[in-house]
Amino acid sequence: MSRRTTFRRQRGTTIVITLILLVVMLLGGIALSRLTETGTLAAGNAAFHEAAVQASEVGVNTAFAAVRALTNEEIDSGSWYRASALPADATNNLPTGLDWDGLPEIVVGPYSVRYVVDRLCTGAMPVTDAVRQCLNKSVKIDESSSVGAARIDPPSVKQFRITVRVTGPKNTQAWVQSMMTRG
Repeated sequence: MSRRTTFRRQRGTTIVITLILLVVMLLGGIALSRLTETGTLAAGNAAFHEAAVQASEVGVNTAFAAVRALTNEEIDSGSWYRASALPADATNNLPTGLDWDGLPEIVVGPYSVRYVVDRLCTGAMPVTDAVRQCLNKSVKIDESSSVGAARIDPPSVKQFRITVRVTGPKNTQAWVQSMMTRG
C-alpha cells in the first residue's frame, strides 16, 4: 500500500471527528446558557415576590388605620370590613366568597394591593357576649400585690384579621395576613 492511498482515507475522518467535537461543545454551551437563564428567571421571580410582600405593608397599615377609625364595629362597613368572621378556605387560611376586584385598591408602583378586614366573631349579630362569641386577647394589667386583695380579671380586646392580596407583574401574587386588636 502506498503512502498516497493512506492519506486519501484519513482525510475524511479528521473532518468527521472535528464536526462531532464541535457539536458536543455546542450542546454543552447551550446547556450552560439554559442553566444560567433559569437561574436568572428564578432570581427575578423571587425579587418580584419580595417586592409584592413589601407592598403588602401599605395594605396592612391602611386597613389598620381604617379599623381604628371605625365608629361601629357591629355592622359591616363598605366592602372592606365584615363584623363577623369570613368563611375560610380548605386550609383555614384565606377568606372565601369575596369579590377581590370590588375591594379597596391601593396602587404601589406596578402592584395592586387590596385588603379585607373581618372581626373574628361568630354567632348571631350583634355580638351580645364578646367573651364567648369573639376571639379575644387578654391584656395584662398591673395589679396590687397586697395580701387578701381580690385578683382582677384582665380585660380582653377583640381581634381582627387583616387579609391583603397583592398582584403585580409576571402574574406575581402575594397574600399576607395580620392580626390586630382594638381596645
